[in-house]
Amino acid sequence: MTTIAQTKKDAFLDQLLRKNASPLLTTVLNKPDTFQYQLIYTEIKRNKNQEPQFIDHFLNVDRNRYFNPASTVKMPVAFAALEKINQLNGKISAQDVMLTDSSYSGQTPVMNDSTAKNNLPSIAHYIKKIFLVSDNEAYNRLYEFDGQQYLNELLWKKGYNDIRITRRFVPMTDEENRHTNQIRFFDKGKLVYTQPPAYSTAAFRFPKNRILVGKGHWDKNDSLINTPMDFTQHNNLPLEDGYHLLRSVLFPLSVPAGQRFQLKTEDYELLYTYMSELPVESHFPKYDTTEFFDSYTKFFFFRAGKEKIPPYIRVFNKAGWSYGFLTDYCYVVDFKNNVEFMLSGTIYVNSDGILNDNKYEYEEIGYPFFKEVGAIIYNYELNKKRAVVPDLSKWRKTYN
Repeated sequence: MTTIAQTKKDAFLDQLLRKNASPLLTTVLNKPDTFQYQLIYTEIKRNKNQEPQFIDHFLNVDRNRYFNPASTVKMPVAFAALEKINQLNGKISAQDVMLTDSSYSGQTPVMNDSTAKNNLPSIAHYIKKIFLVSDNEAYNRLYEFDGQQYLNELLWKKGYNDIRITRRFVPMTDEENRHTNQIRFFDKGKLVYTQPPAYSTAAFRFPKNRILVGKGHWDKNDSLINTPMDFTQHNNLPLEDGYHLLRSVLFPLSVPAGQRFQLKTEDYELLYTYMSELPVESHFPKYDTTEFFDSYTKFFFFRAGKEKIPPYIRVFNKAGWSYGFLTDYCYVVDFKNNVEFMLSGTIYVNSDGILNDNKYEYEEIGYPFFKEVGAIIYNYELNKKRAVVPDLSKWRKTYN
């Protein structure tokens, strides 16, 4: 999926946003180098057989302009975990009890999960927590199940040559991140499979020119270092690749067979349910909805102001935020108005140039940017004439 490096921009999306933009959004749009925003808006047109056609509109999209993908890398990690289960040919299921051992320095074991109904961890429950509230521990455990080498080589094989997922979300050395834990799976108390510890020899193609962000950063010792932060060997997920990953799972027939994940019907149902479920709808875990409000991980149209999402709208997505970068990949369905579209975006909001100081303009600029862009696109979709009304019934899910 690597393409010739160039910035993708089409006049339609730029003009649509500017025509309806507030002063704040206009300011952001006028400063692409400051805010480093990238956007992909995807119109979906159905034919008489309800087969979708995707029309992509790009604004400032450049796979060589690095942004920290933060929690959006949890999306391919979850997809890869389900494919790996299927490659094990029935040895385990996503619902089996998953006990993680400690096999190398820096690793920690997991023998229970108080947020699960049975107090025991499983791949399915980790996937739920990844999509509902972007749980870091759940990501770490699926990273360990996938294994760094399997995960990256699987994505590269599917054509995502620029993706690299090199680390857990916990302080570890590069060497420690190459090591993954022994994991044991149990069904009804019986040991059914043991995955031995693994060491990754994945040959990452790190960029020759170092990726330096900001003018200073706080290090792990809480010391201010007056040099940019080096992201050269950090996780990388270009915006186009994240969009195609999401589309390959939501609409697998819309991508070449080699790019699809090898998933079963029940895998897709699990993903669709947890991608769109709201924290308030979950009983295990039971979330404090003052903290984990409806739009906690759904940035487009809703995030600023912490509004309730209308019951006739569902957002299937994965968002991430870190170091001043905000990113969201989503597919929006409006059952009331028969509207569907995809929207992917990222922005950088860090005016002081210092990373790890927790002083980012998320509330002032980042979330309002997503909300307004989402609202403009949504209003455009509401007023657009469709030759064929989409049948959205497959996206109605039962939550708990």
